[in-house]
Amino acid sequence: MAKKTEAKTVGVDDVTARFKRDVQSGKILYGAEQALKGLRNGSVARVYLSSNCAKEFASDIRRYAQLSSTEVIGLSYPNDEVGTLCKKPFSISVAAVQK
Repeated sequence: MAKKTEAKTVGVDDVTARFKRDVQSGKILYGAEQALKGLRNGSVARVYLSSNCAKEFASDIRRYAQLSSTEVIGLSYPNDEVGTLCKKPFSISVAAVQK
């Protein structure tokens, strides 16, 4: 008998834990310009967007991510809290994880 595969729902806690794990790995780029550059080069595995990321940056990142088959994850935190999660003294709207 074939096994049933269940669709795993990703909760806020799962996304936060995954984001923290990625930040601790040290292979992360901060900022929209760095993320776009990495997406164009194909060196980005995932992109995280804050809840209040500027629309023009978000649309550009989503477009390039779709072209390079890169996962885009929307965080439920505003950019100042994302900066705090990354232990940086500034706000972060876009964070990209390098391959």
